[in-house]
Amino acid sequence: MNTAIEALRLPLGTDLSGFVALLRRLGVPHRVSEDGGEQVLWVPDPRLAQEVNLLYARFPEGDPQGLTPAAPRRAPGASGVFRQLRHSPLTSLMLLATLLVAALTLLGENLATVGWLSFQAFHIRGDYLYFVPLTESLAVGQWWRLLTPMLLHFGWLHLAMNSLWYWELGRRIEARQGSLMLLLLTLAFGLASNAAQYLFGGPGLFGGLSGVLYGLLGHCWIFHRLSPDAAYRLPPGVVVMMLVWLLVCLSGLVSALGLGAIANAAHVAGLLAGCLTGVIGGAWARRRG
Repeated sequence: MNTAIEALRLPLGTDLSGFVALLRRLGVPHRVSEDGGEQVLWVPDPRLAQEVNLLYARFPEGDPQGLTPAAPRRAPGASGVFRQLRHSPLTSLMLLATLLVAALTLLGENLATVGWLSFQAFHIRGDYLYFVPLTESLAVGQWWRLLTPMLLHFGWLHLAMNSLWYWELGRRIEARQGSLMLLLLTLAFGLASNAAQYLFGGPGLFGGLSGVLYGLLGHCWIFHRLSPDAAYRLPPGVVVMMLVWLLVCLSGLVSALGLGAIANAAHVAGLLAGCLTGVIGGAWARRRG
């Protein structure tokens, strides 16, 4: 954009993500920057600036009703699935790794295999697990244990829910910040959630992507608050629902009802780590305009 004409000037707190998504869908060249404590939307020429201004007056939150023309949609099929997989390679590889581990461990039933991927190695004697101190495992080079519990799942529902959420959140981050950033965030949230569960929960068998998912959720949520972006705009109520579920788990109600043990420390640590990276990433993106 060689020349830039101011089309809109709005307070920083105004959420422009929906409207920006509408402009992208319509093929309108534009950029958004911060100027004088406000966010400014720029376009190449005055005529376009006037049209964008009128469009914003009519659709300030974008086009949730689908009123603007869109490209014809083909019926979903194998080609559409493969296209999505190609566009989200790291997200796809993570889910493939999770599925392979689920198959190898028989969803947690094969304890011999689980023992190689758990945070602490363990010995089985009768009906009890006896855990090896983590320092002993690390001393012989088993550093993978700090991360691999995030690939362990215990039951189909556990696997399905976590996989669906990683597919939803991972693709957003990969599209907005790239595969390398998604990989770094996944590893960081996995390490933080696993370590927190070990430190606060003590020796035990735990696993799952949920700590990572709370991290990805916190990252998208705070990033979008600081630097509105259509990719990180979550459906209404998602953040509230996830936070309410976290509080319900922390209350002990889920465990009391016999629905299984919940790795609460992992969830909280993942969420806090994600909020921190969201602050850093969102502040950086906002500064760069």
